[in-house]
Amino acid sequence: MDPHHHIPLAEIDRHALLRDRSVIDEAALHQLQYSIALEGLRLPIEVWQLPTPHPDPETGPYRYGLISGLRRLTACAALGHTTIPAFLRTPPSTTSALAAMVTENQMREAVSPWEKASLILTAVEEGHFPTPDAAIATLFPALPGASRRRLRAHAAVVEALGHLLTEAHTLGTRQLDALATAITGGHEDL
Repeated sequence: MDPHHHIPLAEIDRHALLRDRSVIDEAALHQLQYSIALEGLRLPIEVWQLPTPHPDPETGPYRYGLISGLRRLTACAALGHTTIPAFLRTPPSTTSALAAMVTENQMREAVSPWEKASLILTAVEEGHFPTPDAAIATLFPALPGASRRRLRAHAAVVEALGHLLTEAHTLGTRQLDALATAITGGHEDL
């Protein structure tokens, strides 16, 4: 198990990885805040040390990226905590923690295809995996081959068009499949 630390909230970049769960239920958050206020935080969050600190003009540089525990981090911040218990994950446990986060969140509620594909690309960009295929194999190990190929095609759509779309997370599987077909057919400019 990686070491447990108390890390300043101001040094944790909650957006270092695109969350595969981007909406927090307010009622559940209030319940969590109440629980933490009464009993303390029972389960530490998980972070990894960023290879290069990310700038933040208000609080100074972020030194850690959040892997799991967005709700716990948000609740502690709302309660005025300045530090939070965290497991500092180091390779290879970082990839295991990412896979656990994906599995846990998928059990709670369906994650959009766009969010899955974005998470894959972000994990590769942050250096957790050498390729999107390696990320897919680790983060979604139970997927059959056809579903892995589909997810890889969706990642290509995110890579090519992510900067152009404002409501991309609302795209369904069929829409992403159509865009992937267009991109592989050489129609990316359209």
